[in-house]
Amino acid sequence: MNDVARVVRVGTMTVSRVLNGSANVTEETAKRVYHAIEKLGYRPNEMARALRSLKSRTIGLIVPYLYDPFFATCAHAVNMVAREHGYSVILTTSNEDPATEYAEVQSMLQRHVEGLLIIPADIRRSRVSQSEFSGTHIVTLDRPVHDARIDSVQVQNQSGAKRAVQHLIQQHGHKRIFFLGFNKNLYTVRARFEGYRRAMQEARLDPESTFDCLSEEATAEIVANQLSGKNPPTAFFTANNLTTRYTLRALIESGVPVPEEVALIGFDDFELAEILHPTLTVVRQPASELGRVAANLLFDRIKRDEFPEEGSRIVLPVELVIRRSCGCKTRPGRLSG
Repeated sequence: MNDVARVVRVGTMTVSRVLNGSANVTEETAKRVYHAIEKLGYRPNEMARALRSLKSRTIGLIVPYLYDPFFATCAHAVNMVAREHGYSVILTTSNEDPATEYAEVQSMLQRHVEGLLIIPADIRRSRVSQSEFSGTHIVTLDRPVHDARIDSVQVQNQSGAKRAVQHLIQQHGHKRIFFLGFNKNLYTVRARFEGYRRAMQEARLDPESTFDCLSEEATAEIVANQLSGKNPPTAFFTANNLTTRYTLRALIESGVPVPEEVALIGFDDFELAEILHPTLTVVRQPASELGRVAANLLFDRIKRDEFPEEGSRIVLPVELVIRRSCGCKTRPGRLSG
């Protein structure tokens, strides 16, 4: 900044006013300053700015991992909203580990982020709370934490799962529907299982489930064991994106025709779902909208500098997207959750 000031023959305060868009600088002087900036290749020191103003114009985003398209889509939506507000996003992952998540929160705060968006890991062991991080605006998305003061944005996990299972029962007459879950410790998986369980019990059917689909190999073994039993399931309901893909691959590699021998509905949509053979019936959750709403809520808190005693609870709708894997032969359509 001193170099720019010397070239233009003005004070450093004048250069600072130009960079901050002050109206107290003439247009001619501003042009000379910008010309010198371009000539010298000057770049403002954002860290120094943050220390002076106590505003870093950055937010932190912590997601479980990025190899699931759902989390990547949420992250992209958050980044787009941040750009609209003139902010940058520091993105990291927790790998579904609460200890890693807590360490990443500490790291984010050391970088003076103005707010945090978090998709929590195991919420039963989460150490993210407004009492410990009382000076930081926090919004959770997809999964809540056990702190009523923290805002959360979720989707209709339970009712969406229930609607999907009811479709298998009421429209296709399935009586043995097996639930495949990724991890019982996850809030979303437990909520979707509850929706599955209620649909089964209301139809006077016995719920059957597993929560051990942590890899392709484990899922393939579970699917093979279920289908080789005396009374195998005629349909599978999978609780998330990864489990759906693991299950579908297991069925394809085993030569099991879908939906002729076993029907399949998954929770969460992905790009290939509508071009696979068969096309996949899914409960679609609004991943982009989830990220957008959560980010806008965070920026609203930052702008107002609010720390409410009771945070907002926003629940977004899902939709059942009818394709072929459930057994429907009609044209694809959508049913609200």
